[in-house]
Amino acid sequence: MLVVFLLVFCLGETESAADSYVAAVYEHRVILNPNPRVPVSRREALVHMQKNLDIYEEQAAKAAQQVAKILVFPEDGIHGFNFTRSSISGYMETIPDPQEESWNPCTEPDKYNNTEVLQRLSCMARRNNLYLVANMPDLQPCPLKTAPSTCPPDGHWQFNTNVAFNSDGLLVARYHKQNLFFEESFDTPPKLELITFDTPFAGKFGLIICFDILFHDPTVALVKMGVRQLIFPTAWMNELPLLDSIQFHRALSLGANVTVLSSNLRNDQLIMTGSGIYTPFSATFHHAVKGDPEEGQLLVATVPVLGPVGVNDVTESLSPVAAESDHCHTDGCADSPSPPSPGSSYSTFIGTMMHDPFKFVLIKEAEGNLTVCDGKFCCHLQYKWTALDEGKELYAMGAFAGTHTFNGRYALQVCAVVRCAGLEASSCGQTVEEAESKMDFLMEATFQTDYVYPSVLVNRMAIEQPDKLEKAAGGRVAMKHSNLSGGLITACLYGRMYQLDNE
Repeated sequence: MLVVFLLVFCLGETESAADSYVAAVYEHRVILNPNPRVPVSRREALVHMQKNLDIYEEQAAKAAQQVAKILVFPEDGIHGFNFTRSSISGYMETIPDPQEESWNPCTEPDKYNNTEVLQRLSCMARRNNLYLVANMPDLQPCPLKTAPSTCPPDGHWQFNTNVAFNSDGLLVARYHKQNLFFEESFDTPPKLELITFDTPFAGKFGLIICFDILFHDPTVALVKMGVRQLIFPTAWMNELPLLDSIQFHRALSLGANVTVLSSNLRNDQLIMTGSGIYTPFSATFHHAVKGDPEEGQLLVATVPVLGPVGVNDVTESLSPVAAESDHCHTDGCADSPSPPSPGSSYSTFIGTMMHDPFKFVLIKEAEGNLTVCDGKFCCHLQYKWTALDEGKELYAMGAFAGTHTFNGRYALQVCAVVRCAGLEASSCGQTVEEAESKMDFLMEATFQTDYVYPSVLVNRMAIEQPDKLEKAAGGRVAMKHSNLSGGLITACLYGRMYQLDNE
């Protein structure tokens, strides 16, 4: 499905044709090496990679026909994944640092040996007159000039790498992934890289890759530098109910007040789907659902150019509004839920969601106010059902404050309303992709972090823009929404406690 949401924000920014550009992202059904753990020759690796690059060529031409200025391809889209450190060797090229030298692989193909992929990507950008970002493996000799050597035993570095080319084919950026996700073929760079490149149509873009989006470095560090546009190749395996691709990538765009150009792989076996062009004003996205053909998808959208905003301005003003006639004021973006009356009690229970022990309370009445706390962190919900079949669907609100330790370690404060998988409390927090029940709600909590990412996910994997978001002094964040277009799967305020990640 392809959905576009357009809303007016009360951030003091307006858009016109002169203040926008056309962006494209491609969700790619990658052609994989069937035996990735078996080393292959350079020739065999090239034959494999050219099959994926042939598809890239077709999509670049289609994007250019729609006057796209920039096109983003996904992580692992050229070579695939599940390699060992040795078996990926035939796929790697040594990518020069564009901060140290100027090189156009398309017009200077003989400058370096074994750079066939770089040459083809460069010519693709040049031929179609667009900026192009792709992901590929990079081999670098030790030691790197940028950091003291902690050279791997085999004498070289192997990096998961984004490359960016301008519309003439010039290599303008190279970024090495900081936060690896069980990638035995790659090394963590010895020094954090905050990589950006400038464009004549939209200013500065920052580069991140997949798992990076969950961490302060490099994602938040780039935003703190004033970067308003993030390019995000990913091979994202969806994990409901809180970290589906479109759900969290859009939430990052809203919470950080930035544009995110998100390009994912398509692989049904690994639950990979969900790409989008997300801005604080709009969301153009694709998310396959059960029964959809397993194929690629090109997304093209007009994107507003965001002016420079300091990070403090961003976190103090999360605030979209539902319509042009509705305005956001510091004291009135959301009505606060009433606190529970003395002596009131909720039947709380502990359930596992995303491998974390959430404190839950069931949502059973037609309307009301609920509070659930995990230690001192409390989530409040004021709600009214507009459609509910108690015989078919059960809902709960959960709170979690602590360190997530499964497939990564990071500190969280999370409030979430979720549809349970069944009618038993024990099913709350499990994966659900469809829902029929709808509610109008106001959710709020006081967070100990400035970094809170809001999301509303509805039936058949679609995202909605909250009517109102507000961040007040003292860490209070509120999200208000009504008139859901589909049954509610998850409404979430996802707080990242970056400062506690290393404790």
